[in-house]
Amino acid sequence: MISSANFTEAERREMADAIEQNLVEHVLVPWFPRALEKKRGGYHQNYGESWNELPDLSRSVVYQSRLTWVAAAAVNFFPKQADDWRARLRHGCDYLRGPMWDAEHGGWYWEVGADSKLPDTMRGTEKHAYGIAFGIYASATAFRVMKDQCGLTDARDAFLWLERNAHDERNGGYFEALTREGKPLLEAPQGQTTDAIGTRYGLRSMNTHIHLLESFTQLYEVWRDELLRARLLELLEIIRDKVCTDPGVMNLYFTPDWRAIPDHDSYGHDVETAFLMLEAEAVLGKKPDPKTERMAKLLVDHALAYGWDETQGGFYREGTAFGIAEDKRKEWWVQFEGLNALLLMHQKYGQSTDRYFKAFQQQWSFIKDHQVDKEFGGVFDTVESDGSVKDYTKSRIWKECYHESRALLNTIERLQQLTSETGKTP
Repeated sequence: MISSANFTEAERREMADAIEQNLVEHVLVPWFPRALEKKRGGYHQNYGESWNELPDLSRSVVYQSRLTWVAAAAVNFFPKQADDWRARLRHGCDYLRGPMWDAEHGGWYWEVGADSKLPDTMRGTEKHAYGIAFGIYASATAFRVMKDQCGLTDARDAFLWLERNAHDERNGGYFEALTREGKPLLEAPQGQTTDAIGTRYGLRSMNTHIHLLESFTQLYEVWRDELLRARLLELLEIIRDKVCTDPGVMNLYFTPDWRAIPDHDSYGHDVETAFLMLEAEAVLGKKPDPKTERMAKLLVDHALAYGWDETQGGFYREGTAFGIAEDKRKEWWVQFEGLNALLLMHQKYGQSTDRYFKAFQQQWSFIKDHQVDKEFGGVFDTVESDGSVKDYTKSRIWKECYHESRALLNTIERLQQLTSETGKTP
């Protein structure tokens, strides 16, 4: 294992090249252009172990938005193939502003039917702030890389739709599940208990609000609107001061007035949120707030203390504030968010400790050795505690390639930023 004090220019470049190869071989090539559906539009979202196509029963705004975002992120990173990536990006944008968007009432549907027509699915015409957040994220990024006004218009219209219908003026934050017309669903519809992301109707969730933070950050980067800035600041404070708590954990569910409802701690969301809070603060152009920096570091430190596999590397799925990990499975998205957060922490605190850099190297080794499918390409959803893999499905509504794309792109960029003039990294 390389010491950060002896991390040479050549070693840094070699690691960045290996990570880029992983991004291309196991993320971009398996999905693009395979997932582009010419006849129905949008991206096909169900694939088996060997990337054999499985039927799409419906289309999710989350999946469609995430693949659109990946295509957008690739435009600038691969300038020699930029035209190809722009075409793939336009394909996704066309679907988001076409079948996924409610032309009558505004906002993105949670899902549409397999024929891409008005939803005839379990959720009917429900909309959800979580799904709309990802539509904003993809559309704003599309505008950033292509300067296509449609992307900015879609993102801005969706933000204003949320503002009119979902923002809670009394308590801050957002109502999550909504009717087609935009009325908050505060009680469960007949025959249901939880909404599209598994939250009981009427409650607030950590998950929705961290991704609203993520999407508003991206939108504010291209649209410096004062109302948007106010909402971004509000979300940052809610997440940092109400969702997060000492010793570096996050509550998952809340009453509308932000009283926490006890539940487990999700290590993956912890490390992801550390990055998202610091990213939001940077885009806002604020002087770093010690409270934000402290909480971001606490989240990563706690995940390392209680949710980290010291032997093989990798973050476990979930546990409690002070107990051993209760679910020791390793989900793919957690490993990539962990990779991103660990190098970020090393970049900030590497002068005083080697712990983040050592964990980063171990995490990268775990991904290469265990999370990647060396036979068919792509990434396994979950590695069991004994190292086995039981679910070989490569793609479905909640399994796509946005987490790994962002993490690998960020990691490559950070490695390029590390200086080696003195043989040391920051």
